[in-house]
Amino acid sequence: MSKVLLNKRIEFAASHRYIKPEWDEAKNRAVFGPCYNPPAHGHNYMLEVTVSGEIDPIDGMVVNLFDLKRVLLDVLEEFDHKNLNLDMPYFTDRIPTSENFARLLWTKLASQRDIGTLHTVRLHEDEDLYADVTASGGLDVASVTRRYSFTAVQEGHQGHMWDLYVTVHGTIDPVTGMVTDIGALDRLVREQVIQAFDRQDLRQALGSQSVSGSALAKTIWDRLVGRFSSGTLSNIHLDQTRDLSFDYAG
Repeated sequence: MSKVLLNKRIEFAASHRYIKPEWDEAKNRAVFGPCYNPPAHGHNYMLEVTVSGEIDPIDGMVVNLFDLKRVLLDVLEEFDHKNLNLDMPYFTDRIPTSENFARLLWTKLASQRDIGTLHTVRLHEDEDLYADVTASGGLDVASVTRRYSFTAVQEGHQGHMWDLYVTVHGTIDPVTGMVTDIGALDRLVREQVIQAFDRQDLRQALGSQSVSGSALAKTIWDRLVGRFSSGTLSNIHLDQTRDLSFDYAG
């Protein structure tokens, strides 16, 4: 029987700060930007857990949803409303980045036999940033996705908001705890995408009589690919409307 994926979401709250105590303030600010600011900042995290398995012929489920929810609540209770830097011993020697936190939650959940086979752990810091750890990638590798928005006119119609999701994949840096420099990513997207397309007619910006969402996604990929100091661009996801989106992965 073929495998089926089941996804469950659950929310919790925690605070953290990006800091290397052995670095001076200038270096901490240069590497971590606003995430370095004391004392800490909080998030309403959203944890998405995807498990894999065959459908049970008796109950028709991949895993008992009651058991899955109970396990998630038990695991997250340790972290809920905690300062990850000060209250959690797991982060005494590593920075509680989204990537490191997702990796830690994976190790906590992988040993739970009541939830089947763990496939993906996705941790949302907020609506604009999330990290993925997967069974296929292993614990030293993650993907981080950042959301951006811009307004542009397409085909001469009234401008509308586009939501852009940029995903970078790579090894979690053992020093910074990040796959890529988020500040540098923000600057790159602002220079190569936002400044080029925001409040513009896409036909004029791209020198074309017609611009499709798929063509725009590819253009954004071409403007960003190969420009990262760490990590590799792995996907561009572009929401044109609530009901229409495009993905390009090279």
